[in-house]
Amino acid sequence: MMKRGLYGLRARELAMVTIVLMCATFLIWAWEKTPLLTAFMPPQTHLQLTPDIIVSKPVAGVVFSESQIIVGKDVSSFPGKLTENDEELNLDLADPENSVQSSPTRQEINSDLLTTTDQNGEIRTNVSEEAKDKQIQEAEKKGGVEGPTSPTEVEGKHLKMVDQHSKQVGQILDMVTRTGSPSSSSVVGGKDDRNLTILKENQACNLAKGKWVPDNNRPLYSGFDCKQWLSGMWACRLTQRTDFAYEKLRWQPKYCQMEEFEGSKFLRKMQGKTLAFVGDSLGRQQYQSLMCMITGGKERHDVIDVGNEYGIIQAHGNARPNGWAYRFPSTNTTILYYWSASLCDVEPIDKTNPTTDYAMHLDRPPAFLRQFLHKFDVLVLNTGHHWNRGKLKANKWVMYVGGVPNTNKDLAMIWKAKNLTVYSIVDWVNSQLPKYPGLKAFYRTISPRHFVGGDWNTGGSCDKTTPMSVGIEVLQDKSSDESAAGAVKGTGVKLLDITALSQLRDEGHMSRFSQSARSGVQDCLHWCLPGVPDTWNEILFAQI
Repeated sequence: MMKRGLYGLRARELAMVTIVLMCATFLIWAWEKTPLLTAFMPPQTHLQLTPDIIVSKPVAGVVFSESQIIVGKDVSSFPGKLTENDEELNLDLADPENSVQSSPTRQEINSDLLTTTDQNGEIRTNVSEEAKDKQIQEAEKKGGVEGPTSPTEVEGKHLKMVDQHSKQVGQILDMVTRTGSPSSSSVVGGKDDRNLTILKENQACNLAKGKWVPDNNRPLYSGFDCKQWLSGMWACRLTQRTDFAYEKLRWQPKYCQMEEFEGSKFLRKMQGKTLAFVGDSLGRQQYQSLMCMITGGKERHDVIDVGNEYGIIQAHGNARPNGWAYRFPSTNTTILYYWSASLCDVEPIDKTNPTTDYAMHLDRPPAFLRQFLHKFDVLVLNTGHHWNRGKLKANKWVMYVGGVPNTNKDLAMIWKAKNLTVYSIVDWVNSQLPKYPGLKAFYRTISPRHFVGGDWNTGGSCDKTTPMSVGIEVLQDKSSDESAAGAVKGTGVKLLDITALSQLRDEGHMSRFSQSARSGVQDCLHWCLPGVPDTWNEILFAQI
């Protein structure tokens, strides 16, 4: 009896243990499969690929502030100043085109990988539970293996998948940190002594951040030779100036490389297209700079004057025409400039009176733009330095709004009138973009002046030959031209931001030098060419 009882007791105990094990197995399996049960179960440790890594191809639509990702918490060794925006992870599911794209030379990472941040602000990459189950089921079907029967087997398969993805990401990470970029157009990377990885997507890099560096391959053309396009008054090589170190500086963006400018490459990119500069004399300098850059400063007898197609003529009594338009027949590329100092429509109040004042319509684009916008593929606008009382009085400009003389006292303040025009012209161009989907429009920020000790008519000067840019980097996120940045915000018009980088080049102006060799007023507004405006065109070329 005792023996049977003992055996019977063992049998019952074994049966109970078996039942408990089966129940536990079922609950654990159900926990893995049923999200609802996780609310009643202890928290499960997330399966991570490897700590502190970046997946090169996250879920479509994930974008990062400034296209820059800093992994980990310690950024003390990061070169340069960091801002709050640099460390934020922004998710914008509405714009998948802005997501970080993988290089064709790198192995693709499964799109089921999810990038998240933990409580410490570190970027982690986890495999979603749904993706795990899906991949396990597919693997089981291919291998003819029945589904997992225990949590140990489930965990083992998950760990195997994680290990496989870790190897893939590890290869990408190794490529980036070894070469700086796995391809010519994907990312620029670096690594500091705390093993922090920084990636930067070239397409979204801020070309306005960076510094001036010496480059013996500069200038891109000779100031002696480009007489076909370059006004003599801006060719400092033809003046008494003897220092030309300013020609040997190149703009280097902080986190990306600009494409090297080549005239033939520019013409190919603009094949069959028209580029128009519309603005003041600084716009004319940018136009002349580009013509010299395209031709290398060499004489081109094949270039055709097509000014008549755009109504560009030299009016009787004017020192120069109201613009220029030339076509390169080899690629059917047209480059033109139209003078519009205020960037608003200006028309005589009384056309029959030669001494009439001129209506300056603050809220109306120039007639030239209204007439020819449909012919342009790239448009670059600018205004700024003509917005002062002296210019308005000398030009006999009278402010008009809504087709009638302005009565708004606020707009009597010049800077407010200018802002109204800048916002108006940008809004108008933006409204036209749906009609011309191929048009790329830019508003160029204001070019800085460098008068010291007075203004242009009160003894101001700019005699320095060493630029203030030595050892200084532009690291700000926002443009120094707040009006221009505010005007283009939320529109399809892009900002050609040249203000801060040009501010560092005080030695690059015409200064006291001229062809006449007469002493007098210094020009600390316009630039020597070749010079700073060449960089504006390099940045434009990079954005077209």
